[in-house]
Parts: sequence; C-alpha cells; structure tokens
Amino acid sequence: MDAEAESRTGSAAHRRTADYSRFTISAVGPTAGESVVQMAQQQAGRTRGNGDPVPAAGSAFLRVTDLVKSFGSFTALKHISLDVRAGEFVCFLGPSGCGKTTLLRAIAGLDPQNGGTIHQNGRDITHAPVAGRDFGIVFQSYALFPHLTVERNVGYGLVNRQRGKAEIAARVRELLALVGLHDQGHKYPVQLSGGQQQRVALARALATSPSLLLLDEPLSALDARVRVRLRDEIKALQRRLGVTTIMVTHDQEEALAMADRIVVMNEGLIEQVGTPAEVYRHPTTPFVADFVGAMTFLDAEISGPKRLRLGEAEISCSDDRGLMQGTPVRIGLRPEEIRVRNVDGMTPNRLSTHVAFIDFLGSFCRARLELEADRSVALTADFSANLMRDLKVEEGQMLTVALPPESLRVFAKAS
Repeated sequence: MDAEAESRTGSAAHRRTADYSRFTISAVGPTAGESVVQMAQQQAGRTRGNGDPVPAAGSAFLRVTDLVKSFGSFTALKHISLDVRAGEFVCFLGPSGCGKTTLLRAIAGLDPQNGGTIHQNGRDITHAPVAGRDFGIVFQSYALFPHLTVERNVGYGLVNRQRGKAEIAARVRELLALVGLHDQGHKYPVQLSGGQQQRVALARALATSPSLLLLDEPLSALDARVRVRLRDEIKALQRRLGVTTIMVTHDQEEALAMADRIVVMNEGLIEQVGTPAEVYRHPTTPFVADFVGAMTFLDAEISGPKRLRLGEAEISCSDDRGLMQGTPVRIGLRPEEIRVRNVDGMTPNRLSTHVAFIDFLGSFCRARLELEADRSVALTADFSANLMRDLKVEEGQMLTVALPPESLRVFAKAS
C-alpha cells in the first residue's frame, strides 16, 4: 500500500474495516431467480436482459481526468488521466509511495481528490459520497467483521439494503459456492486461513453485483503458494462475471499474469499504460523497463543510423529513436533475450564473453557475462536447464553470444 495512505492515523486494519462499514454499495441487486453471474454480466454490458451476449461498446466505462490529490505539501497524484473499458481487468502497478492506492481510494471516494473529475458509466461521480457510488471493494487486510459469521459477513451489504431473509440466504449460498466456500458459512473469520478470508471478502464485495470491483493489494498478505492459486481464481471469476475490475499491486508478476492492461505509476504520475506484453516487451521509459521484469542496462553511444558503440564493440539496433550521432544512451536488454545457440560469423551483434559467475535458480540459471574486450561491461543472461546441460556452460569459460538488434531498447541518457 502507498506510504502516504498508510501513514494516516489509526491502524490499517481498523481503518479499512471502518471504510467498509461507511458505505452500502449503490448497485442495483439482482431480482429473485437471477444469478450472480447473470446480474454481473448485465451490469458490465456483456448480456441483454434475456442473457444473450451483446458486443462490448469499447467506450470508457470509467474516466479519470486531470486528477490531483495532495496531503498537505505532498502531491500524491499529479494530473492523472485514464480510461478503463467495461469488463476490463486493469492493474495499477508501481513501488510503494507511487500513488496507486491513493488513485484507487479517490475512485472509491474514500480519499476525495483536490482537483479533476471522475465519470463512471457516463455519470459524474467526482463529488458523489461513497455510498452513492457503484463499486465493491476488497482490502489487503480483508476487513472482515470478526464478530459476524462468514454468512453474515457476505450478506452484510444486502442486509443494509433491507433485502428479505430468504433472498439474502440464497444469494449468500450462491456467492460462497462461487468462491469455493460452500461449507464454511457457519464459521467466524478467525477460524479461516488467510486465503479463505480473502475469498470471503471477495464474495462480500460481489454481493450487490456492483459494476466496478476495486482490489487493494488483495494477495500481498498471503504466502506464495496461496497467492498464485488465488490470483488464478480471481482472474477466472472476473472473466466469468465480466465485472470491470481495478487491482492495486506492487508485484509485477501478479500484474503480468492477471491484467488485461497495466498502468505503471511512479511518483504520482503514469509512466505507461499497455497490455502486459506491451509493457514488458516495449517499455517506453527506463523506469518501466527496470521495474517490470529484469533488465540489463548498458551505457553506449549512437555511432550512426541504428548503430551503437558499446565499449570497444560496434553493434546494431532496430530502433535508435531518431537520436543524433554522438548522443549518449542507455541500452536495455532482457536476460532471456541473449542468444547463445546457433551463433556464427553471420549473426549480428556477435560478442565474445567471459562467464564470470552463475546463479542456480531452479528451472533456469542466471549468469554474469563480461565482454572479453572490456571486462567492465557486463551482461545478465538467463539460461534454461536444457541449455546449461547441452552447452555445458560453466564459470570461467569463454562463451560467444549475440544481442538480437530487435531486442535492444534504446533510451536517451538523462543529463
């Protein structure tokens, strides 16, 4: 969670439970006999009233325009503008303090912005109270009511909306079955594992069939194995329901695995918005290249059109960004993109390297390769277990590698 949001008074867990109890989601709940899936798909514009699918409109379901949020003299959000499409799964990704949780809380109305506008489904909610907004929210700390059973936690929003007991009971049963907890309704939160508690929180957020689901680092408190399993379950559930979802995370692997699009944030600004493949393969800034995935950065210089001088070596690139000859640059290269097999005299960007050391990481090994011509220039390379076995790569040996021109990202060096 962002440092600026976490620093406010009171414990995070107590504050988030209080946040949840502050609002009753304004989404229109399902009618008798209507399933959670049918209702959520209709809210997302995925089905007509009779359940038949309709094409996605493609227009913005949520529009944030020129949003500014300050805490005293500190500006947490600096003129943020963003569109989220209906049914989309979007991740806000960035380091602690970048503004991602502040942006999520501004959308929810929990931390109102100082400037800018927010529109949801064509409605201006810029100054709407929390209870007047159509969303469900899941917090990192679960924010379950410890004195209520699982069933009563899930049905909390429906009780506040004065639904009938039979309708609430049926809805709670359906939701618990949806998240794989059909036999846990009688238990209290303290009797559940962390993963089970987060499933309860997710079921509660979906109870009123909101058109927007907000997830504030929902997996960060779980151990690694549970986190991987639950992220797959959340993504599958989101696709099944078609509910527009925004998730905050600092975990790049989570974002790459779950998101339709990733919003990379840094110091209150959006650095890049794109699909996981776009953000990973075509980072637009050095920050994105370094933050999302592993990246080797090398100092070089533009020596001609699509040509670079790297130490004593002359190499080519596919895109020099139109930079002038003599411009100092930084080259970015993913460790898995260094080519070792089938490198011959005709292979572009062929380099002789020295294997300085190798780290064994299970299914692959990460090696430091120092250029034979200049040992101060080093590359990080990832080699599969098969490659290590086939080529018998060992520390101290010489290894000829190639840097594919299309894999080199060129960034102007900051002055």
